[in-house]
Amino acid sequence: MRLMLVLVFACAVVCSAEENATGRWEGEVNVPDREFTVVVDLEQVDGSWRGSIIIPSLNTKGVALADIAVNDSSLSFALKGERGLDATFKGNLSADGTFAGDFSQAGNRAPFALKKIGPPQVETMPASTKVAPEIVGEWKGEYQMFGTPRHVTLKLTNGDKGAMAEFVVVGKKVNNLPVDLVTQQADLLTIDSHQTGISYEGRFDKNANEIKGTFLQGPVELPLVLRRSK
Repeated sequence: MRLMLVLVFACAVVCSAEENATGRWEGEVNVPDREFTVVVDLEQVDGSWRGSIIIPSLNTKGVALADIAVNDSSLSFALKGERGLDATFKGNLSADGTFAGDFSQAGNRAPFALKKIGPPQVETMPASTKVAPEIVGEWKGEYQMFGTPRHVTLKLTNGDKGAMAEFVVVGKKVNNLPVDLVTQQADLLTIDSHQTGISYEGRFDKNANEIKGTFLQGPVELPLVLRRSK
Protein backbone atom coordinates (compact mmCIF):
# COMPACT_ATOMS: atom_id res chain seq x y z
CA MET A 1 0.00 0.00 0.00
CA ARG A 2 2.83 2.40 0.86
CA LEU A 3 4.58 1.62 -2.45
CA MET A 4 1.37 2.34 -4.35
CA LEU A 5 0.99 5.69 -2.59
CA VAL A 6 4.59 6.58 -3.48
CA LEU A 7 4.00 5.70 -7.13
CA VAL A 8 0.76 7.69 -7.23
CA PHE A 9 2.50 10.70 -5.65
CA ALA A 10 5.42 10.44 -8.08
CA CYS A 11 3.05 10.33 -11.04
CA ALA A 12 1.16 13.33 -9.72
CA VAL A 13 4.39 15.31 -9.39
CA VAL A 14 5.51 14.42 -12.94
CA CYS A 15 2.10 15.17 -14.43
CA SER A 16 1.98 18.46 -12.56
CA ALA A 17 5.44 19.45 -13.84
CA GLU A 18 4.47 18.61 -17.42
CA GLU A 19 1.22 20.54 -17.11
CA ASN A 20 2.98 23.54 -15.58
CA ALA A 21 5.61 23.66 -18.35
CA THR A 22 3.15 23.28 -21.23
CA GLY A 23 1.94 26.55 -22.74
CA ARG A 24 2.88 29.83 -24.35
CA TRP A 25 5.22 31.98 -22.26
CA GLU A 26 5.99 35.66 -22.80
CA GLY A 27 8.27 38.06 -20.96
CA GLU A 28 11.56 39.89 -20.87
CA VAL A 29 15.26 39.09 -20.66
CA ASN A 30 17.00 41.90 -18.77
CA VAL A 31 20.42 42.26 -20.35
CA PRO A 32 22.52 45.27 -19.23
CA ASP A 33 21.13 48.60 -20.45
CA ARG A 34 18.18 47.06 -22.29
CA GLU A 35 15.49 44.41 -22.34
CA PHE A 36 14.31 42.16 -25.12
CA THR A 37 11.03 40.33 -25.38
CA VAL A 38 10.79 36.57 -25.92
CA VAL A 39 7.82 34.31 -26.60
CA VAL A 40 8.33 30.62 -25.89
CA ASP A 41 5.98 27.75 -26.77
CA LEU A 42 6.36 24.35 -25.11
CA GLU A 43 4.41 21.13 -25.46
CA GLN A 44 4.85 17.40 -25.01
CA VAL A 45 4.02 15.06 -27.90
CA ASP A 46 4.19 11.27 -27.49
CA GLY A 47 6.36 11.64 -24.41
CA SER A 48 8.87 14.01 -26.02
CA TRP A 49 9.15 17.75 -25.50
CA ARG A 50 9.24 20.20 -28.36
CA GLY A 51 9.23 23.96 -28.43
CA SER A 52 9.87 27.11 -30.42
CA ILE A 53 10.89 30.68 -29.64
CA ILE A 54 10.16 34.14 -31.00
CA ILE A 55 12.55 37.06 -30.40
CA PRO A 56 11.14 40.09 -32.29
CA SER A 57 14.23 42.28 -31.83
CA LEU A 58 16.39 39.63 -33.54
CA ASN A 59 13.81 38.91 -36.23
CA THR A 60 13.71 35.34 -34.89
CA LYS A 61 10.37 33.59 -35.36
CA GLY A 62 9.42 29.99 -34.73
CA VAL A 63 12.96 28.71 -34.18
CA ALA A 64 13.05 25.21 -32.69
CA LEU A 65 14.34 24.80 -29.14
CA ALA A 66 16.83 22.11 -28.12
CA ASP A 67 17.69 20.23 -24.92
CA ILE A 68 14.29 20.80 -23.28
CA ALA A 69 14.32 19.37 -19.76
CA VAL A 70 11.53 19.41 -17.16
CA ASN A 71 12.27 18.13 -13.67
CA ASP A 72 9.79 18.85 -10.89
CA SER A 73 9.68 22.67 -10.79
CA SER A 74 12.83 23.24 -12.87
CA LEU A 75 12.78 23.90 -16.61
CA SER A 76 15.60 24.49 -19.08
CA PHE A 77 16.05 24.66 -22.85
CA ALA A 78 18.55 25.93 -25.39
CA LEU A 79 18.67 28.03 -28.53
CA LYS A 80 21.41 26.75 -30.82
CA GLY A 81 22.97 28.41 -33.81
CA GLU A 82 20.19 30.87 -34.66
CA ARG A 83 21.97 33.86 -36.22
CA GLY A 84 25.11 32.71 -34.47
CA LEU A 85 23.39 32.83 -31.09
CA ASP A 86 23.93 29.91 -28.69
CA ALA A 87 22.05 30.49 -25.45
CA THR A 88 20.28 28.68 -22.64
CA PHE A 89 17.30 29.46 -20.43
CA LYS A 90 17.30 27.79 -17.02
CA GLY A 91 14.90 28.53 -14.21
CA ASN A 92 11.98 27.46 -12.05
CA LEU A 93 8.25 27.18 -12.58
CA SER A 94 5.94 28.74 -10.01
CA ALA A 95 2.38 27.82 -9.15
CA ASP A 96 1.21 31.30 -10.20
CA GLY A 97 2.16 30.60 -13.83
CA THR A 98 5.57 32.28 -13.96
CA PHE A 99 8.89 30.94 -15.17
CA ALA A 100 11.98 32.85 -14.01
CA GLY A 101 15.70 32.22 -13.96
CA ASP A 102 18.93 32.93 -15.85
CA PHE A 103 19.57 33.50 -19.54
CA SER A 104 23.15 32.48 -20.40
CA GLN A 105 25.08 33.34 -23.55
CA ALA A 106 28.84 33.39 -24.22
CA GLY A 107 29.65 33.19 -20.51
CA ASN A 108 27.34 36.07 -19.63
CA ARG A 109 24.14 35.84 -17.58
CA ALA A 110 21.00 37.93 -17.35
CA PRO A 111 17.76 37.38 -15.43
CA PHE A 112 14.52 36.64 -17.23
CA ALA A 113 10.89 36.34 -16.17
CA LEU A 114 8.14 34.85 -18.35
CA LYS A 115 4.42 34.56 -17.74
CA LYS A 116 2.17 31.84 -19.15
CA ILE A 117 -0.35 33.56 -21.41
CA GLY A 118 -2.16 30.65 -23.05
CA PRO A 119 -1.95 27.27 -24.77
CA PRO A 120 1.18 26.38 -26.79
CA GLN A 121 1.51 27.39 -30.42
CA VAL A 122 4.70 25.52 -31.28
CA GLU A 123 5.95 26.32 -34.77
CA THR A 124 7.81 23.72 -36.78
CA MET A 125 10.57 24.60 -39.18
CA PRO A 126 9.44 24.54 -42.83
CA ALA A 127 10.86 21.82 -45.06
CA SER A 128 12.91 22.36 -48.19
CA THR A 129 11.14 21.98 -51.51
CA LYS A 130 12.59 20.70 -54.74
CA VAL A 131 13.71 23.30 -57.28
CA ALA A 132 12.90 23.33 -60.99
CA PRO A 133 15.32 21.40 -63.23
CA GLU A 134 16.41 24.62 -64.95
CA ILE A 135 17.61 25.98 -61.57
CA VAL A 136 19.61 22.88 -60.63
CA GLY A 137 23.35 23.43 -61.10
CA GLU A 138 26.04 25.96 -60.26
CA TRP A 139 25.52 29.73 -60.16
CA LYS A 140 28.01 32.52 -59.52
CA GLY A 141 27.82 36.19 -58.68
CA GLU A 142 29.43 39.04 -56.75
CA TYR A 143 28.43 41.75 -54.29
CA GLN A 144 30.30 44.52 -52.47
CA MET A 145 30.51 44.91 -48.68
CA PHE A 146 32.54 47.69 -47.04
CA GLY A 147 34.39 48.24 -50.31
CA THR A 148 35.49 44.62 -50.59
CA PRO A 149 34.12 42.31 -53.30
CA ARG A 150 32.54 39.04 -52.19
CA HIS A 151 32.40 36.23 -54.72
CA VAL A 152 29.45 33.88 -54.36
CA THR A 153 29.02 30.33 -55.63
CA LEU A 154 25.67 28.56 -55.22
CA LYS A 155 25.28 24.89 -56.16
CA LEU A 156 21.75 23.46 -56.17
CA THR A 157 20.76 19.80 -56.31
CA ASN A 158 17.52 17.92 -55.71
CA GLY A 159 17.30 15.08 -53.20
CA ASP A 160 14.58 12.75 -51.97
CA LYS A 161 13.50 15.25 -49.28
CA GLY A 162 13.87 18.45 -51.26
CA ALA A 163 16.64 20.62 -52.62
CA MET A 164 20.10 20.97 -51.12
CA ALA A 165 22.56 23.81 -51.55
CA GLU A 166 26.25 24.57 -51.25
CA PHE A 167 26.56 28.30 -50.56
CA VAL A 168 30.13 29.63 -50.60
CA VAL A 169 31.10 33.28 -50.08
CA VAL A 170 34.72 34.26 -50.70
CA GLY A 171 36.03 37.59 -49.43
CA LYS A 172 39.15 37.85 -47.31
CA LYS A 173 38.46 34.22 -46.41
CA VAL A 174 36.33 31.35 -47.67
CA ASN A 175 32.96 30.94 -45.93
CA ASN A 176 31.06 27.73 -46.67
CA LEU A 177 27.67 28.61 -45.25
CA PRO A 178 25.58 25.83 -43.65
CA VAL A 179 22.27 25.93 -45.56
CA ASP A 180 19.28 24.37 -43.80
CA LEU A 181 16.39 25.51 -46.00
CA VAL A 182 15.90 25.80 -49.76
CA THR A 183 12.50 26.69 -51.18
CA GLN A 184 11.10 27.65 -54.55
CA GLN A 185 7.66 29.15 -55.11
CA ALA A 186 6.98 29.93 -58.76
CA ASP A 187 10.06 31.93 -59.83
CA LEU A 188 11.08 32.93 -56.26
CA LEU A 189 14.07 31.08 -54.82
CA THR A 190 14.98 31.37 -51.12
CA ILE A 191 18.17 30.09 -49.48
CA ASP A 192 18.46 30.21 -45.67
CA SER A 193 21.39 29.66 -43.36
CA HIS A 194 19.74 30.12 -39.96
CA GLN A 195 22.96 29.33 -38.11
CA THR A 196 24.72 32.36 -39.62
CA GLY A 197 21.68 34.60 -40.07
CA ILE A 198 22.37 34.83 -43.80
CA SER A 199 19.83 34.31 -46.55
CA TYR A 200 19.32 34.96 -50.24
CA GLU A 201 16.08 35.72 -52.04
CA GLY A 202 16.01 35.92 -55.80
CA ARG A 203 13.75 35.52 -58.83
CA PHE A 204 14.72 33.25 -61.67
CA ASP A 205 14.59 34.87 -65.10
CA LYS A 206 14.42 32.06 -67.62
CA ASN A 207 15.05 34.33 -70.61
CA ALA A 208 18.16 35.93 -69.11
CA ASN A 209 19.17 32.65 -67.42
CA GLU A 210 19.94 34.48 -64.17
CA ILE A 211 18.67 34.78 -60.61
CA LYS A 212 18.27 38.40 -59.59
CA GLY A 213 17.84 39.03 -55.89
CA THR A 214 19.11 40.20 -52.52
CA PHE A 215 21.78 38.90 -50.14
CA LEU A 216 20.62 39.45 -46.55
CA GLN A 217 22.82 39.41 -43.45
CA GLY A 218 21.03 40.78 -40.38
CA PRO A 219 19.89 44.32 -41.22
CA VAL A 220 22.17 44.46 -44.29
CA GLU A 221 20.55 43.97 -47.70
CA LEU A 222 22.73 43.89 -50.82
CA PRO A 223 21.82 43.27 -54.47
CA LEU A 224 23.18 40.00 -55.85
CA VAL A 225 22.69 38.63 -59.34
CA LEU A 226 23.65 35.00 -59.92
CA ARG A 227 24.46 33.68 -63.39
CA ARG A 228 24.91 30.08 -64.42
CA SER A 229 28.51 28.94 -64.23
CA LYS A 230 29.88 27.69 -67.56
